[in-house]
This record gives sequence, structure tokens and C-alpha cells, in this order.
Amino acid sequence: MSAGAELAGRTALVTGAAPGIGAAVARTLAGRGARVLATDLDPAGPEVTGDRGRITARTLDVTDPAAVDRLVEEAEHALGGLDIAVNVAGVLKPPRPVTELGDADWAATFAVNTDGVFHVSRAAARRMAARGRGSIVTVASNAAGVPRAGMAAYAASKAAAVMFTKCLGLEPGRVAHGVRCNTVSPGSTRTAIQRALWAAGGAPDEEAAARQIIAGDLSGHRTGIPLGRLAEPQDIAEAVAFLVSDRARHITLHDLYVDGGATLRA
Repeated sequence: MSAGAELAGRTALVTGAAPGIGAAVARTLAGRGARVLATDLDPAGPEVTGDRGRITARTLDVTDPAAVDRLVEEAEHALGGLDIAVNVAGVLKPPRPVTELGDADWAATFAVNTDGVFHVSRAAARRMAARGRGSIVTVASNAAGVPRAGMAAYAASKAAAVMFTKCLGLEPGRVAHGVRCNTVSPGSTRTAIQRALWAAGGAPDEEAAARQIIAGDLSGHRTGIPLGRLAEPQDIAEAVAFLVSDRARHITLHDLYVDGGATLRA
């Protein structure tokens, strides 16, 4: 089967599907034949483009477990059951030292980046395990594996999401259940969140900020990007599309770094 139709007949739930990585994932899965339920907190609905016949946009707050359960149950009846769940919804508060980090920012970060992954994955895994098939992918961050100054809450929340997804993969992933659970960990990617970070840091312009990230900053304990470029959302979407496909049928509990070598895979 060609890559363009490899997900034909499958249904996918994508969270955080407003512009950025989530939108790229929704478009890519739809382009490979999947019916996609693209969700985001934005009340106007995710701004996804592509084959609208395969993409249904819905509002979802992943921090609300009851709302997540209702949406997944609805998908079970309206779309014939979920084959794929992709956790992309995430937040990144302005970087600040731990000594200046407020309780509200810490709690809000974990509510989306960790609790949200738990709510969606739990609801999806319950249905997938009963059918004996399915794939869950969590989009985390390379910050989950390498310490970052000023990003303790974000890095810790993503590290928790990675380990949760791996543990989940041991439970419904047994041969009798056939559910695979993996994570994709991007590095710096051209998204609205990245641009907001640049603006908060007083970057003179986007390209200058990108060059600084590519070069690295030893004073901030940050290496550069060996490949010499920032990731585009599509780079992350391609990794997700591979992991949910049959090409990755023997891959589970894996954390795929898509960061141009920035972490030196430390």
C-alpha cells in the first residue's frame, strides 16, 4: 500500500490541533487516508487545512477528564472507534528560574502537558485494548531528557508524559491487546509557542533568533543544532505518521527524538 493510503479506514484523535505541530499532524494523517477528529481548546475550532472531508474539528479541554471521556465515547459511536490517538496539546509558560516560578504556572503546565496526556491516553487505551489494536503517540520534547535553565516546569511535565506513555505501553501493549505506545520528542520548531518565546526574550527578529538557537548558547547550557536548521511542524508530523503506521508495527515504548541532533541524544 502506498504511503498516501496507508491509514485508510482508520480513525485518529489529535489534540492541540490548532496551528503548529498539531495541525500538521492532523493534515498528514488525513492525507494518508485516516478520518481525523482534530481537537483544540480554541472555541473557534482548530485551524486545520487539507481534506475537510476527512477532518472534523472539535473543541476540547484536555484538562477536563469528563469532557475527554465524552468526546472519545462520541468518536466510538460516530466514527467507528479510535485506532490512533496523538497527544499534541501542550503549553509553555515564559521561562523563569525555579526560585521565581509561581504555583499557578507550575500547576497549569502539568494540567495540560501531563494530566491532559493521562486523560486522553486512558480514555483511548480502554477502547483500544478491548478491540486488540491501536496506536497512541505523545508529542513530548527533547527538554524531557536534557536539563534546561528556566524551563523546569515544562521539562518536568514532558519527562512525566514520556514515562507515563512508556508505562502505558506495558499494560495494553501485551500481545493479547496489541496497543502500541510511543513518544516523539521535538527540539526547537517553528511554531507559535517558539515565536512567543523569542518575543519574550527580546529577540530582534525571527531569523536572528533562529540563528542563535542553531548556534547554541553555552552560558545557558544549551547546545546548538548540528543539522543547522530549526524543525518545521511537518518534520514532527512525519515522525508521528510513521509511528502510527504498520511500518512501525514492531515499535513500542520508543522515544523518537526529532531535534536535528541538538541534544546529542544525551
